[in-house]
Amino acid sequence: MRPTRPGVLVGLVLVAALITWLVVRQVYAGLPVLPWTAIPTVLLLAVGEGYTAWMTKARIDRKPNTKPVEPMAVARLAALAKASAYVGAVCAGLFAGFALHTVQLLTRDTPRLEFFISLGSFLSCVALVCAALLLEHACRIPKAPEDQSPK
Repeated sequence: MRPTRPGVLVGLVLVAALITWLVVRQVYAGLPVLPWTAIPTVLLLAVGEGYTAWMTKARIDRKPNTKPVEPMAVARLAALAKASAYVGAVCAGLFAGFALHTVQLLTRDTPRLEFFISLGSFLSCVALVCAALLLEHACRIPKAPEDQSPK
């Protein structure tokens, strides 16, 4: 599996934001109010992945008082990290597109509330992407001591 490239994630955010903005422009009046519950949910996922990254890195590096980690578990965590990065980027784009539409309507109460909810959701999705990239980095196999010497 190749490492996730940040440029691809940024591209996903931009494409999803553009498509969402185009759709929301047409159907905004018929949409229900945006729920705020995405913010704490995604932030909890980000915290969980960040903690998992920290613990996995310590276990791979064989820090004192840690158990060795099984290779299959690391592979599963890397797959989780990659999936979380892509899903987080697409969701960040969805919330960014929604925020781009509602920023034009800040004089009204409901769109102003939805702007702040979509902005908070966007930021929590960005935190999830960062935690996923950190977990993916933590799952890398450390270089052997003979590979680290300059040639």
